[in-house]
Amino acid sequence: MVNFEEATELVKNFKKKPADSENLEFYGLYKQATVGDVNIDKPGMLDLKKKVMYEAWSSRKGLSKDAAKEAYVRAYEKYAPKYA
Repeated sequence: MVNFEEATELVKNFKKKPADSENLEFYGLYKQATVGDVNIDKPGMLDLKKKVMYEAWSSRKGLSKDAAKEAYVRAYEKYAPKYA
């Protein structure tokens, strides 16, 4: 089993690009694992890209950093056969 730091590097080097929803899953878990609960203002309605990124992170609110790291590794293990 890989650790969080290894998983983040492996995800960056996937041979195929994950679907947007899967990328957002990684993003939300990464931000929760490294920063904690969302600490920025919600982007405006017209900034769709930042809005979905904010929501991916915000959906992890309350998850501890360690639990987010474990979930990130599980997500990597789930998607690696498809994209690595």
